[in-house]
Amino acid sequence: MVSVSLETPEQTEVRLRCVIAQADVQVHDGVWCFEEFPIDQPPVLTGDTLAVVRDDQSWSRLVPLAQEHEHIEQFGIFSFHFPAELDNSGFVGWLASQLKAKLGTGVFVICGSNRARGGIYDYWGCPIDLLKEAIAVVEVLRAG
Repeated sequence: MVSVSLETPEQTEVRLRCVIAQADVQVHDGVWCFEEFPIDQPPVLTGDTLAVVRDDQSWSRLVPLAQEHEHIEQFGIFSFHFPAELDNSGFVGWLASQLKAKLGTGVFVICGSNRARGGIYDYWGCPIDLLKEAIAVVEVLRAG
């Protein structure tokens, strides 16, 4: 269930620092990219596909980079699974703001749901060259 929290910014900061400290964080090996497909040709799902999204013109599949391409953006991926009892509302905006302020980069986030594992989970992507720095920021926030 999506939670709505009425709290001060200071209360939000405290709550989300508790959320990140209790989340299950995983750094995914390798370099990742989006493969694009025409809207009338949905991609085949494979065991290494992390996500598939679409707009009104194309499909995008997030997969490990198969070979170097000069014009394909390359990403590092990390993910969060949250305990069911925690209110993680606002987490994406909060952490994205932290990463932007500390690293100067934006991120992308793809969310899914696994009720057996607490509900909403997030895959986070950042430029591959900044993955270690992004994880360092996450670890500092987790440590309190």
